[in-house]
Amino acid sequence: MPTPLEIARVAALAADDKKAEDLVCLDLTSLTDVCDYFVICTGANARQVDAIVDEVRERVSKNCGVSPLSCEGREALSWVLVDYGSVVVHVFRPESRDFYRLETLWGDAPRLDLA
Repeated sequence: MPTPLEIARVAALAADDKKAEDLVCLDLTSLTDVCDYFVICTGANARQVDAIVDEVRERVSKNCGVSPLSCEGREALSWVLVDYGSVVVHVFRPESRDFYRLETLWGDAPRLDLA
């Protein structure tokens, strides 16, 4: 069984491969019991958001053997949330990311180095 950190890294690399912008992975392990990691990124338009979500789901399934518990927001493609339980992937369009500002809400969370 993969660790939450491994799932977060696979999801982040998949998003990066689809040219996601402003990719951030927040370590929430010491801040909340809701989940361990947020992977947050931006797609320039609805088509790119859709492609990022598809790639994340495919790669996490292939490399980690895990399917999401839920996937919300696929209809509007403004903010898609892919919930793996311990890891939640947020794929935003720019205007939605500016509005919700998750990195600011979780400003105390350490950022993982994805390099």
